[in-house]
Amino acid sequence: MKKNVMVVDDSALMRRVICDIIATDSNFEVGATCKNGQEALEKLRKEKYDGVLLDVNMPVMDGLQLLEELQKEHIQTTIIMVSTLTTKDADVTIRAMELGATDFVTKPENISEARGKDFADNLLGIINAVISSGNFKRAFSTPKPVSMPKFTRADKPRVATGSKLIALASSTGGPKSLQSVIPYLPENMDAPMILVQHMPAGFTASMAARLDELSKVHVKEAQDGDVLQKGWVYIAPGGRHMRVISTGGAHKIKLSDEPAIGGLRPCADVMYESLQSCGYGNVTCVVLTGMGADGTKGITGLKASGQRIYTIAQDKESCVVYGMPKAIAEAGVADEVVSLEKVADSIIRNVGVK
Repeated sequence: MKKNVMVVDDSALMRRVICDIIATDSNFEVGATCKNGQEALEKLRKEKYDGVLLDVNMPVMDGLQLLEELQKEHIQTTIIMVSTLTTKDADVTIRAMELGATDFVTKPENISEARGKDFADNLLGIINAVISSGNFKRAFSTPKPVSMPKFTRADKPRVATGSKLIALASSTGGPKSLQSVIPYLPENMDAPMILVQHMPAGFTASMAARLDELSKVHVKEAQDGDVLQKGWVYIAPGGRHMRVISTGGAHKIKLSDEPAIGGLRPCADVMYESLQSCGYGNVTCVVLTGMGADGTKGITGLKASGQRIYTIAQDKESCVVYGMPKAIAEAGVADEVVSLEKVADSIIRNVGVK
């Protein structure tokens, strides 16, 4: 049976384009189209849909307001935002994922791009991964409060000696999932964290700012030349690869505009591969929800290099899309598989506190 999808966009032309794209996939059909959030809300009160493609900026009721109403009325469904690339839209999109949107697709700037293969492939790829996963309830629900243990210097971490680094990778479902990890890290975390989240340029700055507001650790969008400091999280800017280099006795961020790898920039494999020669004695790798297998090649190479590596993978049950962590587990390089709610605890048990 085909999955039933609702398309919500105030542009009749964009609705038509999206419907045409969905019609090319035999797994899905468009069950309803709406020109604003109010129309969508009325339909969602009466009918079940397997997924909703939701525009951000609309008259009467916008995408954010619709998500707020759905939460108030406890109506759960898989929401994928379709967002443009302005800074304002990036802030709204990050907020939308807090309210239950699973992921987002970047809306093309013009209709010719919207009718192009890249947009169609991206849209269908995310629809297939997210709607087919059946884990929309985890994306829609508010993260459960986690009681973090009180770590002290007397507690012995798994990795007790040498310079330490945490390297985290996530993709589809990641922006919301990160809110169940980063805010639960203590400010005296005894390592810096570098983080690759697959997002386009313009969105990672908003995500970093929001995580910084919610967290005890400092969170920022990485800049070229940043010196890594314990208790800080550095997020690779959308559209740029991120490496760590050792220079002048310090570990620094090196950004580059090299071509995308497998359609990804930033690419987690690039980040992990750079750690083979950066001089860190102990690296804790963390892989969360996401499509594909980005990170597996890089972590496998790290393991083979002889460095002290400990890899934490998110479990299937708590993933929005069980792709990247699955690839890590199947490659045999996961030292530990945990639920999303236990990732922060596992990280700190590995690196300790200052």
